[in-house]
Amino acid sequence: MTSLKDTPRGERLHIGIFGRRNAGKSSLLNAVTEQDLAVVSPVKGTTTDPVFKAMELLPLGPVVLIDTPGIDDVGELGELRIQKTKDILRRTDVALLVVDADDGLTDADRTLIELFEKATVPYLTVYNATTPSAHSGSGSGSDEIWVNAQSGENVPALKEKLAQIGKQETATHRLVADLLSSGDVVILVTPIDSSAPKGRLILPQQQVTRDVLDIGGIPILTQTDGLTGALHKLRSPPKMVITDSQVFKQVAAQTPQDVALTSFSILMARYKGILAQAVQGARAIDTIQDGDAILISEGCTHHRQCDDIGTVKLPRWIETHTGAKPTYTFTSGGEFPADISPYRLIIHCGGCMLNTREMHYRQRIAQGAGVPMTNFGVAISHMQGILERCVAGLACETE
Repeated sequence: MTSLKDTPRGERLHIGIFGRRNAGKSSLLNAVTEQDLAVVSPVKGTTTDPVFKAMELLPLGPVVLIDTPGIDDVGELGELRIQKTKDILRRTDVALLVVDADDGLTDADRTLIELFEKATVPYLTVYNATTPSAHSGSGSGSDEIWVNAQSGENVPALKEKLAQIGKQETATHRLVADLLSSGDVVILVTPIDSSAPKGRLILPQQQVTRDVLDIGGIPILTQTDGLTGALHKLRSPPKMVITDSQVFKQVAAQTPQDVALTSFSILMARYKGILAQAVQGARAIDTIQDGDAILISEGCTHHRQCDDIGTVKLPRWIETHTGAKPTYTFTSGGEFPADISPYRLIIHCGGCMLNTREMHYRQRIAQGAGVPMTNFGVAISHMQGILERCVAGLACETE
């Protein structure tokens, strides 16, 4: 269960560990974490699937470490493992290329470096030197280092280098705090219905609440039918009303026109840096015709409710708005088609469980294919005729 004190996976720096089979990737993961997380064996190809570990890595902070299968795997299953490794790269903030110091850089290693540079992923070349003689001449460059993954020797120095790169890669965007001043009152409309997780708020609601508190703001949480009463009890209007996108219509009707209105989903699109494209993409909804294919993608996996927003409500709103009968494909979690050319439109969730690099990858895929991509909250506000109001002041045109 996620709590207010936890750092969500989407907010953690993702560090991918890449290299050939038996280069020492799993040993390095164990040395960095000081835990036996990954199975280590002299048999090539021991790591068959990516291994994820969320942890606090000092002096860096909250991270996700990812151990990947060897890039030089062989056979039909090996090809599938190599593809898994390449898929991990799209969500990697910093890459560690583990090289056997005795062998030096190989063609497989150079292929990985080309992939890192093509994806603009910062990387460190880590020479795994298990003997004193292998230390000499290895890892002396600014973007390389030697370690002994078996003994842990020089791993603290690796962590320091990671911290330096990580500080440059860590996003400094805010969800909403940069729009507020200390003492501002913000009303958060958080419906508690069948789709709400039992005993807690959904992640974007938690994150926005914390962001308001961090700036010295005053968050007031209410359900949809409590909004009017909350507004009447305030001596002066709130700075902003932020709502779950599913109840945009009801909340917009209750919120005075001179009070800023937006949604958790729209703020998440702004935070992830895809709001400008989402606003442009929403206009494509008006052109949907019978038979057009729409991809509706969510970054998390959850149990589908009878009136699920992604699979039930959005299709219903689209068909009511357009009068058309399109077809739908639904994906969740790490699923996202490499070929999206068959689709006329992509509607994506806020991406709170995905890191920014993964969201930018999906954005680039859409742009490259010429397929409009929008966001749940942006799409809903567009279909309800309040999009301009809901993005006013969010500076999405500059992102």
